[in-house]
Amino acid sequence: MSLPALMYSDDQAAAYDAVAEMLRLAGVDLDDGLLKAPQGGKDQVMAVTGKAGSGKTLLLAELYRALEAAGVEIVSGDYESRKRKDKRTLAILAPTNKAASVLRLRGVPATTIHRILYTPVYDPEYERVAEWLAGSGERPEIEGLSDVALERAAAFYAGNKSIPGALAAAGLKGSDFITGWKRREEPLDIGFVDESSMLDDKQFEDLKEIFPTLLLFGDPAQLAPVNQSGTMVFEKLPATRVKNLERIFRQEADNPILDLAHALSDPDLTFETFERMVEDAAARDNRVVWGQRVEVDLMARSPVLVWRNATRIRLINAFRGVHGAPEDALLEGEPLICDGIELPLKHRKKRIDLEARGLIKGAQVIYLGAGRKAGFSRLHVMGAEDPQVSAASIVKIEKPGEEEPFIPFAAGMGATFLHGAAVTIHKAQGSQWETVQVFAPDLYAAARMGRMEAGQPLWKRLAYVAITRAQERLIWVVRNRLSKPTHGLIVDDLRATAPAPLTLEAEAD
Repeated sequence: MSLPALMYSDDQAAAYDAVAEMLRLAGVDLDDGLLKAPQGGKDQVMAVTGKAGSGKTLLLAELYRALEAAGVEIVSGDYESRKRKDKRTLAILAPTNKAASVLRLRGVPATTIHRILYTPVYDPEYERVAEWLAGSGERPEIEGLSDVALERAAAFYAGNKSIPGALAAAGLKGSDFITGWKRREEPLDIGFVDESSMLDDKQFEDLKEIFPTLLLFGDPAQLAPVNQSGTMVFEKLPATRVKNLERIFRQEADNPILDLAHALSDPDLTFETFERMVEDAAARDNRVVWGQRVEVDLMARSPVLVWRNATRIRLINAFRGVHGAPEDALLEGEPLICDGIELPLKHRKKRIDLEARGLIKGAQVIYLGAGRKAGFSRLHVMGAEDPQVSAASIVKIEKPGEEEPFIPFAAGMGATFLHGAAVTIHKAQGSQWETVQVFAPDLYAAARMGRMEAGQPLWKRLAYVAITRAQERLIWVVRNRLSKPTHGLIVDDLRATAPAPLTLEAEAD
């Protein structure tokens, strides 16, 4: 096999070869760069697993580039060109907006699972522009859209393969060219799924219905979905269908955060010994901080990671208190977490609209202010490709010691939100932030309880997931204290970079 110029480790090369063989059976020959008819047979599923820093994302990116070079068409969540018999397709997916955005920052055109399950319906006039940009049609003539505007769209698309972004560069709003969303009816071809440790069985079955060839990338050291009894979908595959990457590249590059994460695999490691390791790392390297308090300024964009719900609620109320947030309203810039969508079945289309735009359970958003109608909110969906949304909202602020949350405002139905200044480590899976604060007293409580998950102490799995959410800096908070804010909540940076908004009003007809 002729590998790309990049030098792989032995286990990466073995995984590449195994995936290349699976793709060959699917009719894509990476050696010769040829596309053929699939050879048939049973649906193919394979997994590439490994801990943080083992090169999973690097391998995913190289496989994507090899498939694109072979002529496989990349299907994104924002547009799909007309079906052709000779067309072979690849979609790169992640369970959350944040996980997809991490891949996009590395040059991999990822989208969410929801954006593949639900596809946009374009206005026929502007669909001609999309087909031209995607290389499947002639340059169109559209009334009201000048040659200069078309050139702006083409220039944008050349550097960023986003059809909505290109049309926005031409001066159009999303509501001009997207008329709605529909559930995908026809299967696709090849699917790559990152952060597959987060998949539950139903999502896995949905994906197998859409993709006859499916490649999962996952970390077996993370936390399994809550409803999965401690197992991950790739752990149910035959051993021959799972390729594990052992070598840790980022650890070799002297990354103290990864050193700490991988130290947790030692079965004899106690919580107390681990905390001494954190303190020693903080003394040597400013990328690890031994924190005496929670830094409130970070909480607006990077939530504190906790284990216990009681801790989460207490920190959220402390955050709101130091910012002087009133009980009956939200301040612009407050972070929220989508907790699902409350719409009856007859409003299924509106549910699809909201989910396709990124308002899926676990999505992180920033509140930008009240909408034009009572109960509506203007929101910035973190990590979404088109982040500005206006939606009917039900916001719940939980209070310490109270069973029922306080609701500052609510529409009759729509997207529901919890506050996002602190989140559980389970919900943080799939996300990464430049700086992460981990609330260590909660992990100490888990260690004292002696709970196990899938044969490992729960505190170690929690610590591993929490630590590996940090891209640049880890703050290990050891005391139940909160700093004072140095500035108010900020939203100007989100407004300055946001594209033209598509308003989705999930209200009763």
